[in-house]
Amino acid sequence: MGFVSGAGHANVDLIYGGLPRLPLEGEEQFSTSFTIQLGGGVPATMVLLGRLGIDARVQTYLGEDMFSDFARKILRESGVSPLNLYKEHGIPLCVTTAMLTENDRTFCSFNQWPTVTDEILEQIYQASRGAKVVLMCPKGFAPVYKKLKEEGTILVFDMGWDDELSMEKYGEYIQMADYYTPNRKEALKVTGADTPEEAAEFLERYFEHVIVKLDAEGCLIREQGRSRVIPTIPEFVHRDSTGAGDAFLAGLIYGLYHDRPFDECVLLGNLTGGKCVTGVGCLAAWFNEQELLDMEKRYHYLLDGRGQ
Repeated sequence: MGFVSGAGHANVDLIYGGLPRLPLEGEEQFSTSFTIQLGGGVPATMVLLGRLGIDARVQTYLGEDMFSDFARKILRESGVSPLNLYKEHGIPLCVTTAMLTENDRTFCSFNQWPTVTDEILEQIYQASRGAKVVLMCPKGFAPVYKKLKEEGTILVFDMGWDDELSMEKYGEYIQMADYYTPNRKEALKVTGADTPEEAAEFLERYFEHVIVKLDAEGCLIREQGRSRVIPTIPEFVHRDSTGAGDAFLAGLIYGLYHDRPFDECVLLGNLTGGKCVTGVGCLAAWFNEQELLDMEKRYHYLLDGRGQ
């Protein structure tokens, strides 16, 4: 059945939870919990796919530092095959300190992205040839995606918020993708629409299957000129939204990999994304394959309009 592949930068999150308040300059506050987790991005989605039993492969930048060692450990424990693109000295990951209070959160991050060279592009291409699904990343890898598109690979595109998000800036990636997964804010920004429904109509110019994530309201999809909302999972209690988008992608790609109907793929994404927000951090709450399939059977009724 091939495999799933993706290239992207690894992120490591140092998470301080339960702070009474955020410290002011010159102050120290003590948290009630502390964890180190692999943060969001392509590697996190590959980890979740590996935990679902998918042959998932990632091309990323790993150094000889303690954070890179931690990322390698999580990837390998999840059955994910990492290809290291980094040939220099330093810390090539994004390292983030996250400070969480009951009502707020603050981040401090370090990143130093390596230059994308022709050698790196060729490494990514060779590692992704033969993949059934590739998760795209807008970090200079477009030449690779063009080749894979011509070879029939399913391309899925997702990105974080950018104040300059527009078709002019990202149209090359959007028009190459088979599936694009913006949230409400991103969809309105990139299309210039006033409502998610109008944004979905705009995106239908480029996609047979349109997705606009509506956060707590579920996911708006549009096919053959008709829109509907696949709701969120009622039993999931929200704790932290970190990584929800990466988790949604894991469920969606799991469905695409197994040739599921589009709406079932989105339901699977709602399940994995919904499970994620019940924990703190990107990879604290997740399903194995059997758990996901059992939950899908339980909530399949959400696809036929019978309500919640």
